Amino acid sequence: MAGRLKGKVAVVTAAGQGIGRAIAEAFVAEGATVWATDKDVALLEGIPKAKKRKLDVLSTKAVTAFAEKVGAVDILVNAAGFVHHGTALDTDEKAMSFSWDLNVVSMHRTIQAFLPGMLEKGRGSIVNIASGAGSVRGIPNRYAYGTTKAAVIGLTKSVAADFIKKGIRANAICPGTIQSPSLDQRIKDLAKLQNVSEEAARQAFIDRQAMGRLGTAEEIAWLAVYLASDEASYTTGQIHLADGGFAL
Repeated sequence: MAGRLKGKVAVVTAAGQGIGRAIAEAFVAEGATVWATDKDVALLEGIPKAKKRKLDVLSTKAVTAFAEKVGAVDILVNAAGFVHHGTALDTDEKAMSFSWDLNVVSMHRTIQAFLPGMLEKGRGSIVNIASGAGSVRGIPNRYAYGTTKAAVIGLTKSVAADFIKKGIRANAICPGTIQSPSLDQRIKDLAKLQNVSEEAARQAFIDRQAMGRLGTAEEIAWLAVYLASDEASYTTGQIHLADGGFAL
């Protein structure tokens, strides 16, 4: 089905690669006007018809200025995030603070910037990328990541509850292990850390998926299209697992 987002304006963060890029491309294909943003604007090349802009979601000033430029939108997708490896004993305050700022506070910045325009329209859909790691399931060596992604779920539910009678919906997607450039880098890092081959490190990620395979960014994007569309008009404040049985 095409045109599910026709006439809607969407902002997608971290649209340069992985889940964010797949969502931006899917939104364009479904008829939305898409503002595809990333800190590295060069990564945005090749996304057809999207309005491509540099955006550092760690900067309140930059996010505020961008929202003023764009104006009111119908859809906000927060896809920026960072996976830190470590336990409570080897995660220093700098790593925790960075994870918190990028994984949680960046969403606060964009929501605070774009929510007023949604309220003026009397409608809006916010889709936050959380994770199967966090409040859904605890994962070894993901102390900072699990903590912050659990917070994303709380943030999402809070926004949904506060504005449920004003036409605003907020939902979180919790992916399992998704093939992406970010995962490729983590596999390389893990292989080096554990002194194993990259093939063995990749297989370890695959083995923790009940379906026996990694997910694709496109599979997450299809869910995002649904949550952004009017088809999900009765859905808010929920976590949506697309995890290949990761949380079973």
